[in-house]
Amino acid sequence: MGIFEEIHDRKNTRSVKWDMLKPVFQTDDVLPMWVADMDFKAPQAVNDALKARADHGIYGYTIIDEDIKKSITNWVENRHNWTIKQDWLSFSPGVVASLHMAVQTFTKPHDKVLIQTPVYTPFYKVIEGHDRQIVKNKLQLKDNYYHIDFADFEEKLKEVQAFMLCSPHNPVGRVWTEEELQKMAELCLKHDVIILSDEIHADLIYPGQKHVPIASLSADIANQTITFMSPSKTFNLAGLQASYIITANEDKRNALSEQLEKQGHHMLNTMGNTALYAAYEHGEEWLDELRNVLKENQDYATELLEEKTGGKLQVIRSEGTYLLWIDCSKLNMDKTALKKFMIETAKVGLNAGADYGEEGDPFMRMNLACPKQIVEEGVDRIVKAVNTL
Repeated sequence: MGIFEEIHDRKNTRSVKWDMLKPVFQTDDVLPMWVADMDFKAPQAVNDALKARADHGIYGYTIIDEDIKKSITNWVENRHNWTIKQDWLSFSPGVVASLHMAVQTFTKPHDKVLIQTPVYTPFYKVIEGHDRQIVKNKLQLKDNYYHIDFADFEEKLKEVQAFMLCSPHNPVGRVWTEEELQKMAELCLKHDVIILSDEIHADLIYPGQKHVPIASLSADIANQTITFMSPSKTFNLAGLQASYIITANEDKRNALSEQLEKQGHHMLNTMGNTALYAAYEHGEEWLDELRNVLKENQDYATELLEEKTGGKLQVIRSEGTYLLWIDCSKLNMDKTALKKFMIETAKVGLNAGADYGEEGDPFMRMNLACPKQIVEEGVDRIVKAVNTL
């Protein structure tokens, strides 16, 4: 049995995905395919490194040394063709924590921040939680594919102080093209809007696709951009809390570092450090196999959800992430009824599309980062439920 076929019992491991079903769905009787972590073990090299570190048995304060920084710069260059310097790096427990710090650093209360909706739910809290205002550039769905309304994008840039980019985009699965990124970046430069680019899914793109870090496009764009990355989504390390920030502009980097230190978020924990290094040094083969597994899961789920329901469900064409964005509009249910239907009739725990903004209604987000057997069970439950209507 392959490493991506084995089913692991995650119940009673303090797993958000598996042990929070009752609080989230009001029942334990659903198959959890929601929160974005994987039901796969991390690469063996990572587990071996963590075991060796645990065997040492001392967990004092840990430094982020040159070897760790080099593993990051090598990874970014080898996987994304972007040459960065070690001194461009800052560190924090996670990308969301970093976004909170960045919003506090580069905007003031009542400033406006642009997002492209529907979008990753914490973006809303990151902005509104610090008394900033959300401005929306709504993504346009046409022919089962999301596009940017650039006329609206530029118009909105005239009133905002920051643009929060999700690249690749969660939940719609777009891997933005170099041309799209270039156009967004040039407009941000034109209107002097800082780019806060969440690129946590950068490594999780499907074969044939290419992730381009927006800051890699030119020195001027890099000067205007703060990039947030992490091995956490890539290698299923979210619980170890290790992420990094890439900032070419020295003044911006110093300002952000000062804010990180104020909040006590400027170092990594011992195990996060260990896992990050092992993953980037030894995880590439594992990742390449994972990407193929995710593509197979996507193809399987897409075909069956559409064909076996007679077109009542439509899956949005996705280029990256391990998340499936399912259009349920033909079921003619409001968001409350749709969520109830998936829980009580299909008995599958999905993320409600409306949670990503009103533009996400009536969609559901499905996590495919699990063994094929679980994907098959989840898809079968949804198909059977839809066909009872």
